[in-house]
Amino acid sequence: MSEEAKWYVVHTYSGYENAVGASILKAAENRKMQDLIHEINIPTETVTEVHDSQTKTVERKIFPGYVMVKMIMTDESWHLVRNVRGVTGFVGSANKAIPLTEDEIYSLGIEKHEIVVGYEVGSEVKITEGPLAGFIGTVEEIETDKSRVRVIVSMFGRETPVDLDFEQVEAVK
Repeated sequence: MSEEAKWYVVHTYSGYENAVGASILKAAENRKMQDLIHEINIPTETVTEVHDSQTKTVERKIFPGYVMVKMIMTDESWHLVRNVRGVTGFVGSANKAIPLTEDEIYSLGIEKHEIVVGYEVGSEVKITEGPLAGFIGTVEEIETDKSRVRVIVSMFGRETPVDLDFEQVEAVK
C-alpha cells in the first residue's frame, strides 16, 4: 500500500466507545485487514473527584461519543468501520471522512513523540547556535514538553541562565 495510515474520528453512541473500539479491532482481525486498520484510541483523562471529603480518582473520556481510528482509508476499511454496531458515522462531510491534521493529533495527545537528549541536569553542554554559540554551560533544567533547556553560562564573571531549544545545544564529550 502506498498510502500512509491517518487518524480518523468515528462518531459512536455515547457510552459505547470502548465496545466500538474493540469491535473494530476484532472485525479487522477476522477479515485479515490489520494492514488497513492499525490502532484505536479513546482519549481519556484521569480526574480526582472530591465528594463529602472523600477523594476518588476516575478515568473520564475527553470526547464522549467519539473514537479515533488510525487506518488506511479504502472502500473496504470504510465499510468495515462504518458497519460496526454502535458506529453512527465518520466525522467529515457526507460520505467523505476527513483525517485529523498533524497539529490536531498532537494537541489531542493521540500520538506523542518521545524526545531523547544526550544530556541531563548537571551535564556540561556546548551552545551550537545563536549569539552564545561556542559557550559551554551547565544544564539547570530540561523541559521536554516545550523542547527547551535552561543552561547556566558564565559570562563576564557572572552565572547567567539562558533558555535554549534542544537543537541549540550538544553534550560535551
